[in-house]
Amino acid sequence: MRRLIFLPALAWIAVACARDSAPATLVVPIPSSAATPTLPFIEPTLIPSTPHPLALPSTQTPTPTLTLTPVPTGQIGPFSFPLDVNPLTGETVSDLAVLNRRPLAIKVSNYPSCVRPQSGLSLADLVFEHYAEGPTTRFTAIFYSHDAPLVGSVRSARLIDLEIPAMYQSLFAFSGASSGVLNKLKEADFKDWILSPEFEPGHDAFFRVPIESLAAECQALEHTLFTSADRLWADADAKGVNVRPAILGMAFNGEPPSGGLPAKIASLAYDGEYVRWTYSETAGRYYRYANGQQHTDALTESQIMAANVVVVFAHHVLTDILENTFGYDPRTGRGGSHSIEIQLWGTGPALVFRDGQMYSVTWLRQDRFGVLGLVDSATGQLFPLKPGNTWFQLAPLDSPLTQPEAEAWEVAPTRLIETP
Repeated sequence: MRRLIFLPALAWIAVACARDSAPATLVVPIPSSAATPTLPFIEPTLIPSTPHPLALPSTQTPTPTLTLTPVPTGQIGPFSFPLDVNPLTGETVSDLAVLNRRPLAIKVSNYPSCVRPQSGLSLADLVFEHYAEGPTTRFTAIFYSHDAPLVGSVRSARLIDLEIPAMYQSLFAFSGASSGVLNKLKEADFKDWILSPEFEPGHDAFFRVPIESLAAECQALEHTLFTSADRLWADADAKGVNVRPAILGMAFNGEPPSGGLPAKIASLAYDGEYVRWTYSETAGRYYRYANGQQHTDALTESQIMAANVVVVFAHHVLTDILENTFGYDPRTGRGGSHSIEIQLWGTGPALVFRDGQMYSVTWLRQDRFGVLGLVDSATGQLFPLKPGNTWFQLAPLDSPLTQPEAEAWEVAPTRLIETP
């Protein structure tokens, strides 16, 4: 096994790219720049000196230079999109009405394993998977071009949800949050787009399914709450906030770029879950597995798949916000599980898996209401995703990358260790 370690603020990936006994090595550095560039699809803004929301942490990689070039043949976005093209997927929609609304982010459970299969994930345009606390992960799923009559189970928000709804100018639906996170959400600049029982007790877009309808090991009240994308959009209509935003910054092309490495398998060894994405030449998609089992959608009864899988390496910081008090000692402030701040601002390294290939890129976000821009680390040009849905897998900056076998790559997202 060849083992590679990500080191913050350094040229960060050296990968083996041949099967023979003396494999060649490809080193792809991230270009640096003395000045922070302004993306062409973002209004010029001043970058504040405070750690949040958009300053570049010293632990992250240098900002790359973005080269302005003519739009390549076949590319859709990032500067403009036809009215019938979804700016989150690059796909044409048959009904323009589905884009004349605000995207919808919903917080969905992924722990314990008995919550799988969840409902509605295969209908999301974008899904972010991240550490919640301890070894567990959770999803923020963004719906836009597809209605979903059942989504869930719905769980509580985390600090990362101060960023994702802003990035995609989306509505945000969740239930529950620690007091520290909830207070921040109540002061957020998108608070008028939040739809939640925490803001409106008894919100009728959220409902509980019969507890006996759940798996035997998951028959607890916390797993019974679900919602409907249709109901949430209807509520946003009634509130006058369900308007189509101008979402720019993502690029798509049906033809894969050159320079990728064979990648039929992309795995993520989170502490509490082993994720594997396996590429199908026939479907042209990556199929998802969780802990060795097909990860299916209870709503569609189909296996979850993605046109793109993007591993985003970002600075993860433990905060003083308690998510649970198990083992917590108020006399010393030690113990318990604390909320993780995942710093999706500034810049950092990323890997894109599409069309059975892996590409080294740089993610870049300079605008509070701007998406994650993906920049080709070698050319400085925007990197095109394959038209279709994308899953973002978030990992700390120091997470190691290994190649366990030919055409297979594995990231082991580092788990933050709490103070005992």
